[in-house]
Amino acid sequence: MKRKARRMARPVVAALLLMAIPAEADDGPTGHVAEVNGMEMYYEVSGAGKPLVILHGAYMSIESMGDIIPLAAETHRVYALEFQGHGRTEDTGRPITYPNLADDVAAFMAAVDLPQADVFGYSMGAAAALQLAIRHPERVDRLVLASVAFDESGWQHAFRDFIPQMTPDMLVGSPLETEWRNLAPDPDGFAELAEKLIALEKQPMHWKEAVEALDLPVLLIAGDADVVTLEHTVALFRLLGGGAMGDLGPPLPASRLAILPATSHTAVINQPGMLMRFMEPFLQGETPAGMWD
Repeated sequence: MKRKARRMARPVVAALLLMAIPAEADDGPTGHVAEVNGMEMYYEVSGAGKPLVILHGAYMSIESMGDIIPLAAETHRVYALEFQGHGRTEDTGRPITYPNLADDVAAFMAAVDLPQADVFGYSMGAAAALQLAIRHPERVDRLVLASVAFDESGWQHAFRDFIPQMTPDMLVGSPLETEWRNLAPDPDGFAELAEKLIALEKQPMHWKEAVEALDLPVLLIAGDADVVTLEHTVALFRLLGGGAMGDLGPPLPASRLAILPATSHTAVINQPGMLMRFMEPFLQGETPAGMWD
């Protein structure tokens, strides 16, 4: 089916991990529905090449991921899905947790006969992608995580202080709900979704040992003014084997780190060209040459 994404400009609360700026495109991907863990999950497929699964953030949809999807589709077979209660995917009575989201992605890949793929996740989608690699490592080849934490201590203090104050009333009736209603199967279910996503922010994330056990290449991307602290992002990079001197030490590790300058959390996904300049060489297995290479 043909799609024409709409350009949106919505002020959002950065602490809520929201983003709502879609791409403009003349021709969009084809839309489908897959039966996944008792719900009908909406997804779109575009492009050709090695498969890449793209996972959006909280309160988002495929459209609000912006131009990263069509850009990635120039060199990859892109599978962009919409999580439980997001976009055109129905909600269920089940709570939204990172393990549940990860299991949904694994079940989705099984449903569409996709044994393994590279995976890119942003924000909530990045945490779900990290859990996918932990819980279903056979499904992931290379992993790109934008704005992710492996422990709740990694969130900025301002966000950690704000979490206990979150209520659905902060978002009900907002432009964010209006955009959500445009796609939702149940346009009256926003308050319930907001309640589940607020509960998600309060769930513990003690994944250090599981991260250390990962055995796959990971590209970490974060803004220098992200919701995740720079110190936490570097700590995650070191857990993945990164941070040593490349010229005088052992070969470069498989994992990589990229920090976007002058970039807040919601601005990370709004720089698709820069994201792809980091992502594509990593996904292709290319390494910049040093002076003695």
